[in-house]
Order: sequence, then C-alpha cells, then structure tokens
Amino acid sequence: MLKSELRQQMRQLKRQFTPQQLSELSFPIISRLKEKIRDANVIMAYDALPDEVNTRELLDDLVAEGKTVLLPKVLDIESMELRRYTGSDSLREGAFHIMEPVGERFTDLQKIDVILVPGMAFDAQGHRLGRGKGYYDRFLSSLTSHFSPLLIGVCFDFQKVSEVPVDKFDISVDEVI
Repeated sequence: MLKSELRQQMRQLKRQFTPQQLSELSFPIISRLKEKIRDANVIMAYDALPDEVNTRELLDDLVAEGKTVLLPKVLDIESMELRRYTGSDSLREGAFHIMEPVGERFTDLQKIDVILVPGMAFDAQGHRLGRGKGYYDRFLSSLTSHFSPLLIGVCFDFQKVSEVPVDKFDISVDEVI
C-alpha cells in the first residue's frame, strides 16, 4: 500500500468518530502515557489536532507536576523548533492552523528524556506514517544523531496497522501507545 493510500484510509477511519468519541478514546491512552513517562523531566509533546489523541490535559498535568514540556513551532516549509509550554494561554494559532507555543525557545535538546510523536498510522516495528510534510522525520533525525531520547508514538488503536510503508528518511519510534 502506498503512503498516500494509507493516509486516506486513516482519514476515513477517523471521520467515523465524533469529536466526543475521540476524546473518550483518548483517556486510556493518556493514562498509559502518564505511567510510562512519570520519571521523565523534560518531555517533547504536541498539542493535538481535533482528530488526534487529545493531549491537552496531559500537557497541563505535566506542567503542574513541575516538568518541562516542549512543543514544536513551525518555522518555515522545512523546519521547526521547540518552545516551552506553560499552559494553554501560552499557545497561539500557527502554521497549518495548529496551536503552537509562544514561550521561550528551548535549545538544550540533549536534556529531552521523552518525545511523544503523533502519526497517522504506526506498525508493531515502530514505523510511523506522518501527515506527509516530513517535519517530524527531519527534526527527529537531527536529534537522534546526537542522543537517544525515548520516542513514543501516540495513536488510537484503530491507527495501528500491520505494515507502514517506509522510506530511507523515515524515523521509527521505540514504542507505540
């Protein structure tokens, strides 16, 4: 199956659920994530799009626990940087209508313990299908060449597939929750 076909299949699957259903399906996933990352101090995450596992409450809980939470901010057509998330008031609509942090830029990247990675689909080998722009693959490639944070793919169960098509530039995650 081609990447474009799998993306289309995932979009169709996601449309079968209401926003409320997706929010409810998010609870057990977030619960497992909280347990998995409880010892991490610096976490790169993402503020979910409406069709992704809802991470906002997790982000706020992590900040309340005193953890450093980082979110990506798109800079241009190829790159993104990390900024501190301190609460929902530190977000503004950015590129692609994604809520992005306006907090201070974070450059001490080797301090990142865990990276939560969104995706359209994942397989058991940790292969990830993104939305097609390559932002995460480029960013993760630049990070993982210097150090090895734990990469956790975050998705709904229906996004787990038997095989994700892989190209040489694709970055795999360590595990999928």
